[in-house]
Amino acid sequence: MLLTIDVGNTHTVLGLFDGDEIVEHWRISTDARRTADELAVLLQGLMGMHPLLGMELGEGIEGISICSTVPSVLHELREVTRRYYGDVPAVLVEPGIKTGVPILMDNPKEVGADRIINAVAAVELFGGPAIVVDFGTATTFDAVSARGEYAGGVIAPGIEISVEALGVKGAQLRKIELARPRSVIGKNTVEAMQAGIVYGFAGQVDGVVRRMASELAEDPEDVTVIATGGLAPMVLGEASVIDEHEPWLTLIGLRLVFERNAPRL
Repeated sequence: MLLTIDVGNTHTVLGLFDGDEIVEHWRISTDARRTADELAVLLQGLMGMHPLLGMELGEGIEGISICSTVPSVLHELREVTRRYYGDVPAVLVEPGIKTGVPILMDNPKEVGADRIINAVAAVELFGGPAIVVDFGTATTFDAVSARGEYAGGVIAPGIEISVEALGVKGAQLRKIELARPRSVIGKNTVEAMQAGIVYGFAGQVDGVVRRMASELAEDPEDVTVIATGGLAPMVLGEASVIDEHEPWLTLIGLRLVFERNAPRL
């Protein structure tokens, strides 16, 4: 079994693969204050409940693949793999790791590891040209060329950040549940805010993707648009440009990167 760990700014998603199939997944909050020992206990608690794994820490795990946008958490996870999974091959996505995706950026080291991993999975699953829209703490738009290169992208404030900002900065506004309203024209303040979030972000996705597609390919219709991230379902039914929804895109990319690097360990 392969354990994949995607550490985001807000949430950490873990996936367990049996071959090419993801058989279990978990989502926990990302806490930069957790130590390696605390993370090991958390992992043991989650995986100890799975019937395909043993009760002992690391039993049944044959490989680990990790990417992180939070450097302090990556540091602690590196210690977890060394101290608690010492005999298990581990791949941590960082400069020097073989991904198979050339990065056409002014400074490739600036690109978040999760965005490159998403590009790896997009190329494998759908080919290029493609655009990956990842709905996380930030909403990111990543372009993959027809030759499978990471061509660049767009970063915008995420859905939860926008909701929190409205609640903090609006004197008569408050935090609301992220849900689809009854109609675009809200009949109360909560529905009006929900409409602004859902339809506003759907319009943003449509507008940004169309502009990116026109730069990425001679025929924008050739570009496959893939949505991923925990908040993607909020706008899937409203954004007209999305072709595919793959909630485990990053975890699949981590599996692919592990397969391309594990033999060298």
